[in-house]
Amino acid sequence: MAFDGITVAAIAKELQDTLIGGRIYKIAQPESDELLFTIKTLQAGQQKLLLSANASLPLVYLTGKNKQSPMTAPGFCMLLRKHLQNGRITDITQPGLERILQIHIEHLDEMGDLKRKRLIIELMGKHSNIIFVDENDIIIDSIKHISGMVSSVREVLPGRTYFIPLTQEKKNPLSPDEAIFKSTITAAKLPVYKALYSFYTGISPFIAQEVCHRSGVDGDVSTALFTETPNGPELLNKLYNEFSAMMDQVEKGIFAPVIFYENKVPAEYAALPVTMYEESDHKAVSSISSLLEQYYAEKSIHTRIRQKSVDLRKIVQTALERNVKKYDLQLRQLKDTDKKDKYRIYGELLNTYGYQVPAGAKSTQALNYYTNEMITIPLDPLLTPSENAKKYFDKYGKLKRTGEALSKLTLEVKEEIDHLESIQASLDIALKEEDLTQIREELISSGYIRRKGNAKKIKITSTPFHYVGSDGFHMYVGKNNYQNDELTFKFASGGDWWFHAKGMPGSHVILKTDGKELPDRAFEEAAKLAAYYSKARNQNKIEIDYTEKKNVKKPGGSKPGFVVYYTNYSMAIDADISQLTLMED
Repeated sequence: MAFDGITVAAIAKELQDTLIGGRIYKIAQPESDELLFTIKTLQAGQQKLLLSANASLPLVYLTGKNKQSPMTAPGFCMLLRKHLQNGRITDITQPGLERILQIHIEHLDEMGDLKRKRLIIELMGKHSNIIFVDENDIIIDSIKHISGMVSSVREVLPGRTYFIPLTQEKKNPLSPDEAIFKSTITAAKLPVYKALYSFYTGISPFIAQEVCHRSGVDGDVSTALFTETPNGPELLNKLYNEFSAMMDQVEKGIFAPVIFYENKVPAEYAALPVTMYEESDHKAVSSISSLLEQYYAEKSIHTRIRQKSVDLRKIVQTALERNVKKYDLQLRQLKDTDKKDKYRIYGELLNTYGYQVPAGAKSTQALNYYTNEMITIPLDPLLTPSENAKKYFDKYGKLKRTGEALSKLTLEVKEEIDHLESIQASLDIALKEEDLTQIREELISSGYIRRKGNAKKIKITSTPFHYVGSDGFHMYVGKNNYQNDELTFKFASGGDWWFHAKGMPGSHVILKTDGKELPDRAFEEAAKLAAYYSKARNQNKIEIDYTEKKNVKKPGGSKPGFVVYYTNYSMAIDADISQLTLMED
């Protein structure tokens, strides 16, 4: 969900309840576009307020965590310390439902006179900023300077007058007029949900879809629905009533923060109750600050690891593309060697019937005693029949040798492709930097990356995923090929069960039996893990092979993670692991 006006309203309400009357004790600037205030309050004790104007992730929330600050404070931080140190927060406001927070502060200047200032946080994506203004709305400074060369709408520079740019002329949803609402929506000629967020400030597409869902209106249908169908006016009334009721909730500060998950990964959040996701995996959170900190912390894990793995992904992808091209070429060449038996037969038939071929003939017909059919054999008229036969036997021998060599080479290249695809799958499930470290070590061992200088082999601290099933049985999932080998051949006992997605890259899953008889549900849950941690996790059904660990063998000299087995069972299952508990080992 976007950091929309409703989320900002929820933050404003929380900060009003917590910080008004508090004094600013410390001001730090951990990042170039981020501030961390320490505020002492009578009612809530000491609080830390994070303000971020990051272009990709602008945020405001209360946090219990500290952040490392630079040894020398940046100029903007020093300016705020000069003006606001020990200042008292008198109010926190949000203009309309804009993505803007205004922190009102009063302090004593050098002469002991009472002054009032505002710190304005604009949470608008790449246009986000933190702007410090005086009581006359004159900008004292900002965390980002925006000149006229950058923006033709508004300069954000010291000495300029601050104003909120009204570039889209959207309406304030907190005071909706029924007649204007209905005329605006029906005239839009847009999908209903798009009309809502296009004409009202602070409404995200997610919230617009929720309003439609509450109203029983398909948000993707055109607003022409309201004028061109018999029940259109009734649906329009419902839409207005639900929209108005939601805005009433926002104005009264009635919020219920919740995070929604898909396969254990945060997918959406909301500051208000959301009915369209009621059946999905979700978790209520005590405050909007806790929600934002938790949601974006969990989200950033996946984003950060994705960014840190870019170089490894590029190496693997380049090698994979090169090997796939090589493999395709070898298969075409191998197909050409299928002609070899034809040349052998030509040679044999010429040795058998060559005495019948007249000198200088360009071709001859002979009975193929393998198929009992007449065939035409092309000839070089300058050569004798026996010389033509030798020519065909030479071609046969060359193609036979080529075919034998290519058969071995294609097998090796296919193994390399499978290995690289398994590394790709490992990169997709990596959650921590130590997971990437182990994958990097595998790429170094395989010759895709050179170890720098005299660098020693890095100590590996990554461990397999550990899940507990509904019946209390323990299941382990390898995060990469090294862990797959470790789990299967060093950790698992002979009577434990081994699972893997059939014929595709994926993790080895070990279901521990501890000498007990396993219920069907334990097998199904382990199979779900093998499906989820495979290349096919997004398919509806994935075929999973499973067998006792004692039936799994590793051929000598094979790639990491490669195994063979000849006795197994199979099942087709989905990749839903929401019922399983991931242990923090």
